[in-house]
Amino acid sequence: MLDAIRHRGPDGDGIWMDQEAGIGLGHLRLAIQDLSPAGAQPMSSAGGRYVLTYNGEIYNVAQLRGDLIAAGWSFRGTSDTEVFLAGVEQWGLEETLSRAAGMFAMGLWDRERRSLTLVRDRIGKKPLYVAEIDGLLLFGSELKALMAHPALERRIDRRALASYLRFGHVPGTACILEGVRKIEPGTFEHFDTEGPARTVRYWDLAAVARAGRASPLAESQDELAEGAEVVIDRAVRERLVSDVPVGAFLSGGIDSSLVVALMQRHATGGARTFSIGFDDARFNEAPYATKVAAHLGTRHTELRVTADDALGVIPQLPDMYDEPFADSSQIPTHLVAKMARSQVTVALSGDGGDEIAGGYRRHAQIAHWWPIMAKVPRALRSAAASVAHAIPASAVEALARAVPGGHAPGNPVERLRKAAGILAQADPRGVYGGLVSLWDDAGALCGARPLPSPIDDPAAGEGLGLLGLLRFLDMATYLPDDILTKVDRATMAVALEARSPLLDHRVVEHFWRLPDESLVRGQTGKVILRDILARHVPPALFERPKTGFGIPLGDWLRGPLREWALSLLADERAEGGCVLDLDAIGRVMDDHMAGRGNHQHRIWAILMLLAWKKRWGATWS
Repeated sequence: MLDAIRHRGPDGDGIWMDQEAGIGLGHLRLAIQDLSPAGAQPMSSAGGRYVLTYNGEIYNVAQLRGDLIAAGWSFRGTSDTEVFLAGVEQWGLEETLSRAAGMFAMGLWDRERRSLTLVRDRIGKKPLYVAEIDGLLLFGSELKALMAHPALERRIDRRALASYLRFGHVPGTACILEGVRKIEPGTFEHFDTEGPARTVRYWDLAAVARAGRASPLAESQDELAEGAEVVIDRAVRERLVSDVPVGAFLSGGIDSSLVVALMQRHATGGARTFSIGFDDARFNEAPYATKVAAHLGTRHTELRVTADDALGVIPQLPDMYDEPFADSSQIPTHLVAKMARSQVTVALSGDGGDEIAGGYRRHAQIAHWWPIMAKVPRALRSAAASVAHAIPASAVEALARAVPGGHAPGNPVERLRKAAGILAQADPRGVYGGLVSLWDDAGALCGARPLPSPIDDPAAGEGLGLLGLLRFLDMATYLPDDILTKVDRATMAVALEARSPLLDHRVVEHFWRLPDESLVRGQTGKVILRDILARHVPPALFERPKTGFGIPLGDWLRGPLREWALSLLADERAEGGCVLDLDAIGRVMDDHMAGRGNHQHRIWAILMLLAWKKRWGATWS
């Protein structure tokens, strides 16, 4: 099991066992704080009661250590692991978690009570899988660790499959394999011999959001920006504590530029920053990053990536993402992580800015257009949607090409399809669901209903207002299930630790107290982050249309990836027993290959599923 995830911790390993109790703990070390043997794991507490195996970092460890020293504790090393264990002995687990700011997945064994507690951080930055099989309990940081155990059968969970086809990732606590689940963010599960596992929620995003909305900050925009900068600055400063080199990803966008600007304030010798550039101008943000780096005076490194470099990553993806995962920005994310790892062991990122501050296009667009759309009877909107669906793809592409001045939207057929689906929705929750779904007919595609999602639950995000609902849904679903999964696997595949200051729980809690108008105005999102960044970087360097971390996937599927894509589908058809509607998938793929629309994201989801299944020998259930 350790060998399967050795890439996550190449600096050392350890095993602790109690055969009488029937417990074994393993750990692979990526040495960040206290590089000496005093930081090795699994680690026993000073009193000997607890044994901990733990992936992650506690960022406010200096504060916790000071509190414990004041209570009479002394320490043999400087690791946060030792401090956390002392906290558990001094205050108990739940109180220690409430005091700790960090990212973590933990297995904590209580030798006195012979109980195991599995803990996951508040936001879901670090993964934690668990399976219970005939009295055997398995857990690990990645699914491949569990798959290494012979007791785990590799049967695909059909409802998790349907959810994957809908979203492009396996959501929530679900897992693509039957009998496996993920620990939910902000919770710990307690296992003993007295009964089934008990789940305790120690941090609740919904409660945080409601509390913040109930007590908004009544200050001017300048005062709000000042207060927000103080909170973010603390998070950045704490994440620079390390016994190994620290750098940062820099795209030149608002979020990464803000993190780097504050990092530069505190980094000894100046911040090290990393970006990648593409030959295709549609996806190349490197010039923006270079200008921001020059203004801030960072030690900047840019990697120029060719199409061959990016295509070379694709065969590695089923290993890197040991559940099917279809966010194609996984490719450039891994490339920039690999490049950064050649110089640093820790990299700060701007992840979370869109979720906390209303930065996605859908936030501003739904908040602006839904009140207008809602005034139109749904029957009329549904009729308009039917007309839009009936327009031939070739006509849509021709109209887009006729738009003057290079202002034609990208993927016009896909955008029209999404817009038509939005028109027919009954409420903003449905609009959001339509925007984030890949295969709207995911259930029919595999013969199973997708699992329940907060997106479809009327109670999830209730009472938060329209913008608050959209932010909540992103933070509860898209952020942990897509963004953080992508970053964790892409970085840990090369033993690089990614840290996200904007997702410090104290930053998140603070931003829920900010009024809507400080975040989104008209069609502009992240207003407050723009205001803060403008204190450090001229707006001309970052004020531009939002772009994703993309690749020319649609073109590649018609070109260098065509044979690979078609062969995966043909192999599955020849094998027999497939639960997918291969004919429906084939028609979509044919349309894409013939240029009758751009279905790149839906096709990519299928290809990542089939490539994953082939790599891991999973079977349809």
